[in-house]
Amino acid sequence: MSLTYKNAGVDIDSGEELVRRISENVKSTHGPRVLTGIGGFGALFDAGFPELREPVLVSSVDGVGTKLKIAAMAGRHDTVGQDLVNHCVNDILTTGARPLFFMDYFATGSLDPDIAEQVINGFVIACRENDCALIGGETAEMPGMYAPNEYDIAGTIVGIVEKSRILRREAVREGDVLIGLPSTGLHTNGYSLARAALLPHFPLDAYFEDLGCTLADALLAVHRSYSPLLRPLIEKDLIHGLSHVTGGGIIGNTSRVVAEGLTVEIDWDAWEWPRIFSMIRELGDVPVEDMRRTFNLGIGMICIVDADVQHEVLQLLAAEQPRVIGSIIPVVV
Repeated sequence: MSLTYKNAGVDIDSGEELVRRISENVKSTHGPRVLTGIGGFGALFDAGFPELREPVLVSSVDGVGTKLKIAAMAGRHDTVGQDLVNHCVNDILTTGARPLFFMDYFATGSLDPDIAEQVINGFVIACRENDCALIGGETAEMPGMYAPNEYDIAGTIVGIVEKSRILRREAVREGDVLIGLPSTGLHTNGYSLARAALLPHFPLDAYFEDLGCTLADALLAVHRSYSPLLRPLIEKDLIHGLSHVTGGGIIGNTSRVVAEGLTVEIDWDAWEWPRIFSMIRELGDVPVEDMRRTFNLGIGMICIVDADVQHEVLQLLAAEQPRVIGSIIPVVV
């Protein structure tokens, strides 16, 4: 038998079928700034911003990590695309930027159009919610690189901010207050530790009264976007800094947006860990310090604000049940 590309494991027809399926949904994220359709070698985006005096582009790239293992085990692929977009949106939000467009990379051993369609539709949902265009992507079929039904995804986002309104670490001052906003769970970090702690004890379809859902539901909860919530506060100049709590935990990430000579002081008793984190700690006998360095522990975004406006900020965010969780202090030499 002669050898073909399909015999070798790459099915071009499946890729074309995927493009056919997703085209209309992807186009629904496009506004008048998107100047090209789907299928070209490059995507065109109108970069005229007459409403801004000094527009600055902001970019970021990220992945979802081993949360994808949970999605594959559970056979649920409709949330991880949302996770990726929202993670990227939150990252550029820490500079004060709003998203313009997003591009994805989907890699798998053997392309299953059903799975890929679910993932990409997740991108579409989150792009719509964040007023962001899904402007392009790459689907790579690489036989032998991935286990059956497994895949990897990565995304690149580009946003924009007025130069004079960039959130800079120099704006953070001694005495500023840290206001924590709730996460929806693990978001997209710490899944290697979570799997090692939980899965030897329980199947993903196990239901827990104290979680109010199955283990799979808890672990696949969508990484939320804080952009719609916080943009009005940024525009009112109420925010000195923002910390997106991802890998490295609360201290590790917040230290990235604090000026030299200052540090963060956290009141670890200011909030109660959501039950999923307590389960990981108890079942894995994980040291508390390791929990703090790995997970968000229920705090997904931290607003750094002047102490004089903390009550106004808390009132504006009241529906989110914000918590004052610490402050900015000088580094003790």
